[in-house]
Amino acid sequence: MTRTVTILGATGSVGRSTTALLEAAPEGAFAVEALVAGRDAAALAETARRLRARIAVLADPAGLPALREALAGSGIEAAAGPEAVIEAAARPADWTMAAIVGAAGLHPALAALRRGGTLALANKEALVCAGEIFLRAVRDAGATLLPVDSEHNAIFQALDARDPAMVERIILTASGGPFRTASLAEMRAATPEQAVRHPVWSMGAKISIDSATMFNKGLELIEAARLFPVSPDRIEVLVHPQSAVHGLVQYADGSLLAQLGTPDMRTPIAHALAWPNRMRADVARLDLAALGRLEFSAPDPVRFPALRLAREALLAGGGAPTILNAANEVAVARFLSRRLGFLDIARVVEETMERLGTPPVASLDAVIDLDAAARAEAERIASSLHAPA
Repeated sequence: MTRTVTILGATGSVGRSTTALLEAAPEGAFAVEALVAGRDAAALAETARRLRARIAVLADPAGLPALREALAGSGIEAAAGPEAVIEAAARPADWTMAAIVGAAGLHPALAALRRGGTLALANKEALVCAGEIFLRAVRDAGATLLPVDSEHNAIFQALDARDPAMVERIILTASGGPFRTASLAEMRAATPEQAVRHPVWSMGAKISIDSATMFNKGLELIEAARLFPVSPDRIEVLVHPQSAVHGLVQYADGSLLAQLGTPDMRTPIAHALAWPNRMRADVARLDLAALGRLEFSAPDPVRFPALRLAREALLAGGGAPTILNAANEVAVARFLSRRLGFLDIARVVEETMERLGTPPVASLDAVIDLDAAARAEAERIASSLHAPA
């Protein structure tokens, strides 16, 4: 049967990987219902034409005239604006990719969940900032939530959820980023150019900085605690510089199951797109003989305090994870614009968490309001620190 697909965030990196898989799939395997993007009308229209989507939607209403012109004669419906994005997310589809970055992706992802079907989740904020709200929506709608991040998808593949009591621990792997072996002095003097130079993955600036600080792994730890039926104390992180093993599950009988693959997002996306079956993906195959070795080590809590802060936010509950995420985004943006030192990223996050505490977040609007308040507080804290020379 043909599976209908909607992509929220069609022109971003995850969206482009998803469209590449759809184009390579056998004729008739998939039909695209809706494509949603931010403001790039030309790229959205080109993708919509190639995939013969039923509707293409821009979040920025100013781009609607350009989108209509680019789609003229195609028969593809065009729309724009925040309400149109949510309406597109709520249209009937068997499978939805939720890849809109940041708080802007929360309402559309929730709209997709509420109509049931399968949601492939690539938006960290959904589970970090609004985990209970999203998980409740999954239960209420009878929807299926599939993780797309390579680490969580790896755990999903290796985890036997039928008997979680037999799972002793879940292990997320981290590359260690560009400062895996750097001293504190070297990290203190780090420039944005050095920090975005990821040794394995090719990613955007923000996620590259998160990898360098290991805040990405802290956020993934929070997500894993929401996704999988294990307590936070049974979720660990190991540094694995080869980035071949993406996640491991240790069982009570001593078995340790791992998912391995080349660092290519098309693999976890393909797994989610075809689940519960599998599909072919044109990615490089992992050559273990050529790789030669697999190394693992514990992360250094002194040089990488992000993991401690993430655990504290997770255990505190309430709005603490929302505050952590918002403050980190502010601090990373200031570091990239050379208005904050590298080591001060964690300092800003910690001070913001201390000042705002753990306010309750009972609704998505409350999450968004707290996100704004945390950003404002983080800006105040960061502006009081001296910019690097």
